[in-house]
Amino acid sequence: MNTAPFFAPALFDNAATALERVREIHAASTRHLRDALQRYVAGEDIGQHVRACYPLLRVRTNTVARADSRLSYGFVAGPGVYETTLTRPELFADYYLEQFGLLLRNHQVPLEIGTSTQPIPVHFALAENDHLEGQLGPDRRLLLRDRFDLPDLGAMDDGIANGTLEPGPGEPHPLALFTAARVDYSLHRLRHYTGTRPEHFQNFILFTNYQFYIDEFIKLGHELMADASSGHGYEAFVEPGEVLTRRRGLPPGERDAAGAAPPRLPQMPAYHLVRGDRSGITMVNIGVGPANAKTITDHIAVLRPHAWIMLGHCAGLRNSQQLGDYVLAHGYMREDHVLDEELPLWVPIPALAEVQLALEAAVEEITRLSGYELKRVLRTGTVASTDNRNWELLPSRGMASSPERRFSQSRAVALDMESAAIAANGFRFRVPYGTLLCISDKPLHGEIKLPGMANQFYRERVDQHLRIGIRALERLREQGIDRLHSRKLRSFAEVAFQ
Repeated sequence: MNTAPFFAPALFDNAATALERVREIHAASTRHLRDALQRYVAGEDIGQHVRACYPLLRVRTNTVARADSRLSYGFVAGPGVYETTLTRPELFADYYLEQFGLLLRNHQVPLEIGTSTQPIPVHFALAENDHLEGQLGPDRRLLLRDRFDLPDLGAMDDGIANGTLEPGPGEPHPLALFTAARVDYSLHRLRHYTGTRPEHFQNFILFTNYQFYIDEFIKLGHELMADASSGHGYEAFVEPGEVLTRRRGLPPGERDAAGAAPPRLPQMPAYHLVRGDRSGITMVNIGVGPANAKTITDHIAVLRPHAWIMLGHCAGLRNSQQLGDYVLAHGYMREDHVLDEELPLWVPIPALAEVQLALEAAVEEITRLSGYELKRVLRTGTVASTDNRNWELLPSRGMASSPERRFSQSRAVALDMESAAIAANGFRFRVPYGTLLCISDKPLHGEIKLPGMANQFYRERVDQHLRIGIRALERLREQGIDRLHSRKLRSFAEVAFQ
């Protein structure tokens, strides 16, 4: 076995020096893999299996006592040994520093940093622009699995997040929701699905199911970049293909000119209003359907964002609603089926007061309506999400389990396909979530969009709806993230990392 340099566990009582050791281990491990892979691609017979492992963080404590913490994270559940593997310290530096610092402050015990036994799949050691597999013949590609570690799905499942992992006697407890391999897997999928590198993703996320919203977000992004004032705090706007526009008056970065618009958009393109501290806003067009909603939130969750909100169109289910009215979800009827195995239907998905208040205040601020007038355009209620886009075509007359009857019994006020999956995955991954939808048709009442009417509706409502979503996220950022990461999303024996 040709292994990377091994770093024995060492004790650290300072977060910055602990992070520096993580950087050292990760750099040595990935360098070892890249060097061997380059020789292998060049045709060299490297003989032995090549292996490098992730950095490991371990915490040992023998008491339940901890410093007083108003946060819902940053501490372990009780006496024992807790571990997690770590990756991409250049990407997660600020996040790791915060988590390390909280553990040190809350438990007054040193952090152990060393080399783990979890192999780094060779794919995850490649640099950003390395594309080596295409240079290998079929025989060399087949032999690759004998010479290097490939992704092992058994090391990257979501048992920790789902609450199903039960360590055996003497085994350490997890410190984080995701292992390093699970994080690396999602980082690679993010680039594939969204057309932008994970480094550009911000800590506040908007999801939409219509390109109209993206068009307005692009327009707004370029307007902000043309504004030389620094009042808004956004420094760059990034589009798929790494196309980066920096705010007028700021010096260019080294990679600014490296981007190029892709010949076709990726499956779920992402756009980023970037702030230096990553507190800007990312918007993703997830398209139509709950599968996409689950897929993208599965992967964005590893970045540990502070909040995500769904903005989209929905069917109004009440006769009193008008096209263009807003629906603020305070509950979800889950008939999308994409998370039934990971999050059983008996698990409630609660409304989060901080997000609800921010959304309602943003609607009031942007529409300039308040009190009784605000209620005229904004309704709070249950949103039903289905995986059947043509639910209207199902038989209903005399059917005890017809969609209409279920919607009525659930007290649902609106119907879409994505909101429940986004909220449920927010709950599952401890990411604060919210939903604000806009009614675009009322199929139960015969009001469906005609082509001309639809275009007019989109022009009139999309810009306002988008600005409401942006303002809500800005309000959450302004009030501070400590209030967002509440105990509502934490389980009995929760991991220490946020």
